[in-house]
Amino acid sequence: MAWRGSTTVSDRIFACLAYLLPLVEVVGLLLRVGIQNTLFGQIPALQIVLVPLFPLLQIYFGLPFVGLIIFFALFLLVVRNERISHFVRFNTMQSILIVIVLFLCGILLQILLPIPGTIFAISTLANTVFLGVIVAVVYAVVQSALGRYAEIPAISDAVYMQVR
Repeated sequence: MAWRGSTTVSDRIFACLAYLLPLVEVVGLLLRVGIQNTLFGQIPALQIVLVPLFPLLQIYFGLPFVGLIIFFALFLLVVRNERISHFVRFNTMQSILIVIVLFLCGILLQILLPIPGTIFAISTLANTVFLGVIVAVVYAVVQSALGRYAEIPAISDAVYMQVR
């Protein structure tokens, strides 16, 4: 295991790549809610910014169990592997926890969808979750690119408990 303070360029790149998972998941969450009710429908330029994610979305949501396989592969092969640097394992576990929070928000949205008259609440919640994840991912990627640990409240504390 590498010393906690040392990061190489490859560690920084792999730490940044881990945050593609929550980015793909949050866009998928918005697609499940309905694009016309979210920021994608209100700000069409946002769709152009996220065009590079569309091939990943097709693979991730097109093939059955890809998300589950990626989740367990990252957890078992990266987070639990002591030979990988602490920096990469920390950022990978943090992205996994963001995905777990997204999963819980998705369950809440699925509960609210059949209730009549909740479309405003659903779109507000979906947009808030989307913006929160985008801000967290951008912050974490910038911090990772700089070689620093991204401290996201509550999530980072849980990550420190998991990653030794």
